Amino acid sequence: MKLAYIGLGTMGAPMAANLLKAGYNLTVYNRTRNKEISLVNKGAKHANSPKEAAIAADVVFTNLSDSADVAEVVLGNTGVIYGMKAGSILIDLSTISPKTTKHIAQELAKKDIEMLDAPVSGGSEGAINATLSIMVGGKADILEKALPLLQVMGKSITLVGPIGSGQITKAINQTILAGTYNSVAEGIVLGLAAGIDIKAALNAVSGGAAASWVLDNRAENMINDNYPLGFKTSLYKKDLGIALETAKELGVAMPVAAYVEQLETSLVKRGYGDEDISNIARIVREQAGIE
Repeated sequence: MKLAYIGLGTMGAPMAANLLKAGYNLTVYNRTRNKEISLVNKGAKHANSPKEAAIAADVVFTNLSDSADVAEVVLGNTGVIYGMKAGSILIDLSTISPKTTKHIAQELAKKDIEMLDAPVSGGSEGAINATLSIMVGGKADILEKALPLLQVMGKSITLVGPIGSGQITKAINQTILAGTYNSVAEGIVLGLAAGIDIKAALNAVSGGAAASWVLDNRAENMINDNYPLGFKTSLYKKDLGIALETAKELGVAMPVAAYVEQLETSLVKRGYGDEDISNIARIVREQAGIE
């Protein structure tokens, strides 16, 4: 089976590496060409355009930053649509607008190319360790064909509905996380202000109803006021924007997500967009006067 992987960022590079590690024939393309080097050194081939990467591929993966990027890489002048063959599958692992997803799927269908929208959750750790949660929109029989590939990259693969449903599910995921990150930050800052042993306190609450992935994996960042990259704040702000836009279209009020999106906007404007999203604790600490 021949695969192509386009988009080798914080998430894409380790996910592509896991496909190589599993023994698949892989061609890669990234706009920043030096990001291809480590994968080429591990056995991947490189292409000079998305179209070239997709030629003769059975499955093409895209993993890009936003809706416009995915549309350009798939449908643009050198897009994968011009290289993919009838019966092949595009799997978009990006987090983008459900509207864009549906439009791309419609254009691909004109050439008898199938599509799954399959955004992921689990951070850079999940990408490296192949423990991601993958939320899939599309046809059940197409997912069945692609499942062995997705299992190389993720631990939980769930078909959530027709094309576009994966993106709606990712919007739900990011909405839930918005409140969780903010609440964990507030709880930690409350403990720091009180002067108690915050690590002992978090150990106590993590065994009860307050347990969460954020508490287990990002509390240390918030305690230390240091935010090494797991998932970029700028990208999370983009994801929340998609969730809020979708909510507006559906007439759903999401005040907590809207508040957190404002905090993320402030962080990006202040130059913290490349830090991990746990840096929401920066603002909570500042508001409490804790350095």
